[in-house]
Amino acid sequence: MLTRRQNMAETMKGGKPDRFVKGYEALSLVYTPYTLTDARVVKGGQPVKNRWGVTISFPSNAPGPFPVHDAEHIVIKDIEHWRDYVTPPNPVMPASAWEETIRQVEAIDRNEYFVAPFIAPGVFEQSHYLLEITNCLTAFYTNPDEMHEIYDMITEFELRYAEDVCKYIKPDALFHHDDWGSQKSSFISPAMFEEFILPAYKKIYGYYKDHGVRCIVHHSDSYGENLVPFMIDMGMDVWQGCMSTNNIAGIIKTYGDRLTIMGGIDNGKVDREDWTREAIHDEVFRVCREYGSKHFIPCTTMGDPASIYPGVYDAVMEEIDNASREIFR
Repeated sequence: MLTRRQNMAETMKGGKPDRFVKGYEALSLVYTPYTLTDARVVKGGQPVKNRWGVTISFPSNAPGPFPVHDAEHIVIKDIEHWRDYVTPPNPVMPASAWEETIRQVEAIDRNEYFVAPFIAPGVFEQSHYLLEITNCLTAFYTNPDEMHEIYDMITEFELRYAEDVCKYIKPDALFHHDDWGSQKSSFISPAMFEEFILPAYKKIYGYYKDHGVRCIVHHSDSYGENLVPFMIDMGMDVWQGCMSTNNIAGIIKTYGDRLTIMGGIDNGKVDREDWTREAIHDEVFRVCREYGSKHFIPCTTMGDPASIYPGVYDAVMEEIDNASREIFR
């Protein structure tokens, strides 16, 4: 029987996995001391301000934390003078701060798991956290020079952060968040994505690949099939969060030898207050039968191994096991 890591590797290369990969099972997610020491909002608690100056809220009825973007809390209030409003934080932590993380990493069986630092928010998300989403999308048209400068700033931050991540953790994989679309479309056109976002990620993911990372898993729970060529160009290996609104079968057929899809099970369909085991069974078996085991990892689209409603994620994983017993027999 293959280890979890070996089975995921076989799935990604279109080889001979002996079962479906169960969501995140092969990824041992690691949180860095930079992440753990930043201001962290508690679900249902009071908003907090992070190192970038962004105020983050986590309402009790929300699936995750979000930036507060009323007039008072928007960080960059005038994009033409954006430097007056934001100074990137220093991601460098003292060596002593990494000691506990290093101990945790050393205890991970790398034959069984990919060691994968968890990095969020991503480049695009950081820009609209600072600007507010409508202001950000408008600025691609009205202030392209300033947007290039902002992305250069964020990229330099990520590269300096990556330097210490690779130095102290020596990761096998990377799990990086950055949502690029709604359920129906990308937030910006492919041409704009190529101009503003792609260059940043070619540098960031290129750095990780040059420093020993073998598998880059990128989370974007959205539509994004129009961006797949850029995902491949920037060095992504796995698109986690790929929603069913994408032509998943077509992406696998055209690009499967270069990009693995991890998702297909929309949280909106199964992760509900009125969830049932029958509905989860039907959706899991649908994706497993429809997309197969080559270049596809059945998974919910949420950006971590969890669910909003208790029991949902575990039930999905159990049904993937059941699908393996039927389809791989």
